Amino acid sequence: MTTSNGNPVGRRRIGILLFDRVKTLDFVGPAEVFVEANQRVDGYELVLLSADGADVTTSMGVRIGVHAAAADAGEFDTVIVPGSEFVPGVFDDPAILGAVLSLSTRTRRMASICSGALALAATGLLDGKSATTHWKFADYLASHFEQITVQPDSIFVRDGCTYTSAGVAAGIDLALALVEEDHGADVARAVSQLLLVYMQRSGGQSQFSASLRATPPRTPVARAVASYVNADPSRPCSLADLAAYANVSTRHLTRVMQAELGMSPLEYVTSMRLDLATGYLESGRSVAQAAADAGYSSPVAFRRAFVARLGVTPIDYQRRFQTTRREESQAV
Repeated sequence: MTTSNGNPVGRRRIGILLFDRVKTLDFVGPAEVFVEANQRVDGYELVLLSADGADVTTSMGVRIGVHAAAADAGEFDTVIVPGSEFVPGVFDDPAILGAVLSLSTRTRRMASICSGALALAATGLLDGKSATTHWKFADYLASHFEQITVQPDSIFVRDGCTYTSAGVAAGIDLALALVEEDHGADVARAVSQLLLVYMQRSGGQSQFSASLRATPPRTPVARAVASYVNADPSRPCSLADLAAYANVSTRHLTRVMQAELGMSPLEYVTSMRLDLATGYLESGRSVAQAAADAGYSSPVAFRRAFVARLGVTPIDYQRRFQTTRREESQAV
């Protein structure tokens, strides 16, 4: 039942489509988010589904009982399709794809976790849309479904009423985002506290920190400089400082770092500082203090770098993703 503006009345029904060899954390993590949200708003009814109503066995070998067959389950506010390590084979099953397509006609929002995006793609639900998946399935999704704009680095992507997320723990991020859409940031923040996780990361945030995105350095010069920066990104790290540390010319260092890491020495420093400062924000330090402690020359310089990567200001990020109201009041 919905109101005149299309919003659901009462509890929102959340359907999760399970199947043999489903990845356990892909559906347990998001499910716990909605269950914990009920401690604040009693806003969700969780319904576990399978294509034929039979129990399923997860990738861990755990047998899971479901509530109903997909065809018999009625209408939903949100349907979630979790992923599996056994793809694309798992989603070659016509019964699973038929269930996905059928459920998509009876729900307000369609979502996938991890490789579950392949099921949405195979049924045409992502045609002409942007989407993401676990990084190790991103190339497959892009090459086999050229009509989809794949965003391989994103934590989650919303395109209209369709949501896709990266692997495993990113499903928790997506579920928190859905709770925030439904009931506001206060409820989503309370759920994150109950689960002892941070408020969800931005959907556009990379799946990796800068240190993990960078190609591991091979040569002694690049390794030495990368280790020096990683040890303390906040220390003075001009190009001349780094070249002197490595005992090479600035020109040679720039050439080596570009070849090894795909970025200049100063770009690498900026990336490491931004990761450090973001962590400080999440722990509750003010924007000015996070900028100073991470080695930025000013909060303005930090803000510019932060917006360039994440698309939001540091203060907006902290207000949305901090874990307590006390931390929010300390942000300046």
